[in-house]
Amino acid sequence: MLKNHGGSILSLTILNKLILTLDKFGQFIGKTSERITVREKGDLVQEVPFFQVEQILVVGNGISFSSDLINECAERGIPITFLTSTGKPLARLASPDLVGTVATRREQLLAYSDRRSVLLAKLFIEGKIRNQMSTLKYFARHRKEANREVYEKICQGNDKLESLLKECDSLDGAKIDEVRELLLSIEGRAASVYWEIVGEIFPAELNFTGRERRGATDPVNSALNYGYGILYSQIWNAVVLAGLDPFAGFLHADRPGKPSLVLDLIEEFRSFVVDRTVISYFSKGGSLKMDGDCIADDARRDLGNRVLNRLNEEERFKGKKHKVRTIVQLQSRHLATFLRGEGKYKPFVGSW
Repeated sequence: MLKNHGGSILSLTILNKLILTLDKFGQFIGKTSERITVREKGDLVQEVPFFQVEQILVVGNGISFSSDLINECAERGIPITFLTSTGKPLARLASPDLVGTVATRREQLLAYSDRRSVLLAKLFIEGKIRNQMSTLKYFARHRKEANREVYEKICQGNDKLESLLKECDSLDGAKIDEVRELLLSIEGRAASVYWEIVGEIFPAELNFTGRERRGATDPVNSALNYGYGILYSQIWNAVVLAGLDPFAGFLHADRPGKPSLVLDLIEEFRSFVVDRTVISYFSKGGSLKMDGDCIADDARRDLGNRVLNRLNEEERFKGKKHKVRTIVQLQSRHLATFLRGEGKYKPFVGSW
């Protein structure tokens, strides 16, 4: 049972297990017997049994850990992920036993130089575009009568995205290096169409002029970047648990320190998990308080909980209902199975 001792409430979202989020300067997380304890200014504010925690998410600076806590998390397979206050991934602490298998990773590395790399890259893009289309259809439902002009623009945008899907499907090559630039061109053009239409959905007073990744200071892009950071940590964990190498991707080119496979797999889920959450929030009149160029602490906690709750919602997948966070794990396993030659891989496409 989770206990709160009357201090400030931490940002927690209860899934099957907890994703424990720490985001206040001066917090200290330690271990007492079989429980994780959190203190602020020396006072115990929360404690939770280890068996109830799936992951610890650390956002921001000035948060301290005991070595006993880190050791216990490593033994229990509880990863500790660090993000900046803007959602940029920094580091991840996890037991090396989680990546102790090699058969899958050997096939993953071999696949880079054969046709499997091309097929997977195409499927990642297909999943991304189809979920962008699904997101636009989701918001079109509420505008067919209320705002016919925006509804028509959404329909026109999806027609363009459908054409880009056909262009993607027509590409072929013996290995990914032969077609990567063409695929990235399709992805970029699809993104331009998608974000232009999303701009029509947002209230005009937001003055959303397009997607901005690094250095974003406006509320919408700041919210998207922060949400993607939370999703990124879930994808990374799923990839590692599936026995895959997070740094050996296909669509995204190799670069030192770049987790290319995580960036590949996240494409299927960006729109379905984060974009829908952010678009819905602002479309319903929500506002995001900024502290200079960063999201204010309270607003960041609220946004983080909204994204985590979205991951906890159920979606039909392969004939059954699963939590979205479970689908992330299943897709990673299906990817590993495909690479070992034991099954097929299909991109996840959410309903609308």
